[in-house]
This record gives sequence, structure tokens and C-alpha cells, in this order.
Amino acid sequence: MATNAPTAMKKLLNRVEDLVPESLAGLGAAHPDLVTIDAPNQVVLRAGGPRRGKVALISGGGSGHEPLHGGFVGLGMLDAACAGNVFTSPVPDQMEAATRAVDGGAGVLHIVKNYTGDVLNFQMAAELVAGEIEVSSVVTNDDVAVQDSLYTAGRRGVGVTVLLEKIAGAAAEAGASLADVTATAVKVNANGRSMGLALTSCIVPAAGTPTFELGPDEVEVGIGIHGEPGRRREKLAPVDEMAEWLVSPIVSDLGLGRGDSVLAFVNGMGGTPLIELYTAFNSVARILGGQGISIGRSLVGSYITSLEMAGFSVTLLRLDDELVRLWDAPVHTPALRWGV
Repeated sequence: MATNAPTAMKKLLNRVEDLVPESLAGLGAAHPDLVTIDAPNQVVLRAGGPRRGKVALISGGGSGHEPLHGGFVGLGMLDAACAGNVFTSPVPDQMEAATRAVDGGAGVLHIVKNYTGDVLNFQMAAELVAGEIEVSSVVTNDDVAVQDSLYTAGRRGVGVTVLLEKIAGAAAEAGASLADVTATAVKVNANGRSMGLALTSCIVPAAGTPTFELGPDEVEVGIGIHGEPGRRREKLAPVDEMAEWLVSPIVSDLGLGRGDSVLAFVNGMGGTPLIELYTAFNSVARILGGQGISIGRSLVGSYITSLEMAGFSVTLLRLDDELVRLWDAPVHTPALRWGV
């Protein structure tokens, strides 16, 4: 443990300032068959370099949300991920370097979560390569909890980002054009919504203190992925009730009804064990089933986190045959693998 860390904070690190580069180095050491690390630019790249004629996908954002995004670099998902400091956007130079590194001549799609720093910096990166590389972008804004927050203008980009990276990545892997991959990404974003809650806050290493305080019997409903407070504070309740708090606004916002099929994604915020996440999924399944909404595909686990925050989010994506086919397509990344 670093001697310069606050005594109230226990984390696996050497020095706070080395946490992100050492984490990236560890990712590369653990998965050399899947990724390589551009250490100077803090970029995770798909091993083997760019594929000629394939649309490349880039995402990124602040660290602290692992496995998002570096854990999703590989076959059938991302070609590169840019890592900022914890809860801090990467800079345009990183995004420019990633864009140049993965360009295979068919264009590059930037997948951007709707946080002001990410949006502006990805825009600047696209301008830096304009005239040399064709760049398209999609901004995820699936969080139904709040319209504006400390980090955004409009809705935040959260759980749908994982699903979009997988589905658009499958389209790119199959040889779709930049216009078609972008259209697929836009379709996923339009048909997916998310909302989450926290049982505890998280501690940003550089700060050493919780991002908000909760009483022992309180939960924060509608949190974002940067540890920001949510829509309201409630008393701890049975998971059936807490799942209802999240599912109902999503179903309403999407206009889901009897006969619809969804991909149901129950995501852990970083500090919640799988036994509790599957319990939450059971609640979600019962709620949806009671409304005649079927679960065509599912994902359960901690895939877009907020450091060690305990809690969960629910993401629902309205499915059709195309989205099911692309979801089922092979994927092989450090964090997600099937069909290979």
C-alpha cells in the first residue's frame, strides 16, 4: 500500500499516479494474444494491427469503469480503447493516436459516452484526422435517471455502451461499411435504456474520500458511473422493489409492452457479488414476465463499473432478428468471449 494514500482508503496500488499505466500494463501482460498497449498514449490496441478493409471501432473514457473499455478490445468488439485518468476523459491526442493506429482504410467509428469531456475531445480528435481518415461517431445517452448532471448536457451514456460496442463490433467484423456500422450503433442506442442504484459510494484514489455519503439503511437511486449522486434517496428495500424502481422507468421510456423481446443486462457497479446480481436478475425477469415482455438474450456481471461501488444497473435493449444475430456473433476480448 502506498504510504502517501489516506489511511481511510485501502486499495491495491503502488502510487496513485501510477495506477492507470500499471493497470494497462497488467492488462497487456495478462492478454498478449488479444491486446497490445501503447503506453505513451495510454491506448489499448487490438493485437495484430489494423485489418485492411475493416471498419475500426474506438471507444474510451476515464478509467475506473473496468472492464469498460480496454477489456472489450478484440475480435468482434473494439479495435482500440483510450484510457484517461480515473473518472477523467482522455485527451484528443490519445484519441487521434488511436484513430491513426487502427485505420484499415474503411473508416473509423468513435463510440462516445455522453459526458461533456468525452464528446468534446473525440470531436477534436476527429478534426485532427479530417481529410486523412473518414470518421463517424455515435454518442450513447441511454440513462433515464436524469436529464442533466455534473458531467453531461442531456442524458448520460452508461450500460448501452457495452451492448453497442458488441453489436456494432460484430457488424464491422462481418465487413459492413462505415455507414452501415454507424447506423447499427445508432439503432442500438435508440432502442436501449438504463438506470442504476448504489448501496455504497466509491472512493476516487486521488481524493481518498467517498463521492457521496449514504446512511446504513439508504440507497441512492439513479446514480451515474462517476460516483455522482442520483435522482433520489430511498430506504434500503427488498431487491424486488429496488429492481422495480429501475425497470419501470426504462419500460415506460422505451414504450415496451406485451410481445416485445429484450436483451436484459444486469450490471454490477464494481462491489456487488454475482450471487446478488443473479438475485436482481431474477427480480427483473419476474417484472418483465408479468408485463408480457420476454427476455431474448441476457448478460449478468460487472461490465461497466464505478470503482468499488456496491449496487447495480439495469439495461434493456429492444431486440429484433438483426440485433440478435449480431449479439450472438463470435467475440473474443479480455472481458467478453463466446462463439470462438
